[in-house]
Amino acid sequence: MRKTMMLLVVVVCVVGQMAVGQSTGEQAVALDYQVLAEKLVNQCAGIHEGDLVRISGGVRDCKLLENLAVLVRARGAFPLITLSSDEMTRRFYEEIPEVYDVQTSDFEVKLASIITARIHVDYSETENPLSGVPPERIVTVNHANAPAWDLMLKRKVRQVYLGNDLYPTAERAQLFGVAQDELAKIFWSGVNVDYTQLRKTGEALRTALDGGQIVHITHPGGTDLKMEITARRIFVSDGVVSPEDMQQGNAGCLVWLPAGEVYVTPVPETAEGRVVVDRQFFQGQEIRGLELKFKAGKLVSMKAESGLEPLKAMYDAQGPGKDVLSVVDIGINSNVHNITGSRMVAWMAAGTVTVGLGDNTWAGGMNNSPFEFYNHLSGATLKVDGNVLVDAGELVLKVP
Repeated sequence: MRKTMMLLVVVVCVVGQMAVGQSTGEQAVALDYQVLAEKLVNQCAGIHEGDLVRISGGVRDCKLLENLAVLVRARGAFPLITLSSDEMTRRFYEEIPEVYDVQTSDFEVKLASIITARIHVDYSETENPLSGVPPERIVTVNHANAPAWDLMLKRKVRQVYLGNDLYPTAERAQLFGVAQDELAKIFWSGVNVDYTQLRKTGEALRTALDGGQIVHITHPGGTDLKMEITARRIFVSDGVVSPEDMQQGNAGCLVWLPAGEVYVTPVPETAEGRVVVDRQFFQGQEIRGLELKFKAGKLVSMKAESGLEPLKAMYDAQGPGKDVLSVVDIGINSNVHNITGSRMVAWMAAGTVTVGLGDNTWAGGMNNSPFEFYNHLSGATLKVDGNVLVDAGELVLKVP
């Protein structure tokens, strides 16, 4: 998911010692929390004197959060740590009356109105902590929490998110059909990619896309999709919120780690064709043989061989904007690869093409739907005006 909206915050003052948890994958990878925190604070978020920095995550990563807070303060900035958990997220639905779902959190809006940067560490241990919660309630809560997200985008708050749907939890490793240690090695290798080289690759792909008109995506599994991108802004998530990104504003101020994506929103009402995904996941459940058909930029049919029910129920509960083909995303991180023979998927894996449905505010678009659903295609071919940029899952680029 691309929107990270909190239902409530548990505020922990950064004074004295915090309880220390063990980050997932710590045994597989010798993590130096000081070095990692320095990367997030100094390089990725570019924290400077006077910044008001919200640091959020879970108890599992308290050691990392503690290092982040100390480094933020060492730069003359001011940290505030907020904690969340899967259990708390679920209890908000189980124990809080439904009548309160429509309330917008004043805490979240006030924080969004004053912070200048945010560093968020994915805290979830489960793929679907809201299993069994009526989709209508989730939709209502997402609507209520949207103003804080919108305000951060408007104010150009620098936002760094560590996780990017790849954090190596035990449940995710099981879902992908890989060893947790192996997933952790790939994840941290992706985080520690050479950001200078990643930026060069991103800029080369941005240049190749910029000025293009027609994007054509195909895949041996049946995907055949065309859309127009004439005069659309191209964004690069290269791991660093640079001064140039700040000038660009909006989606330019967002970074997901492991980084390595180039994305563009299509011209409205131009997407035509179909997306076919052999194996897809939604809320931790597998969907087999998913086929989405688009006409005039909108979804006109959705079918699957099996496992479609949870996705269809959530989709049906949504409002306007849910059916819009919203974004095309291309992975460029050569340190991340989908493990052969596994069910692994990753946004940033070099050559992965992702097609999104619903919200695209994170990509510079105007569709603020609370619904978002993404289809990752490994082995796809992507052309712009006939020029091949991704060939059967391999980037085709001349990088300086």
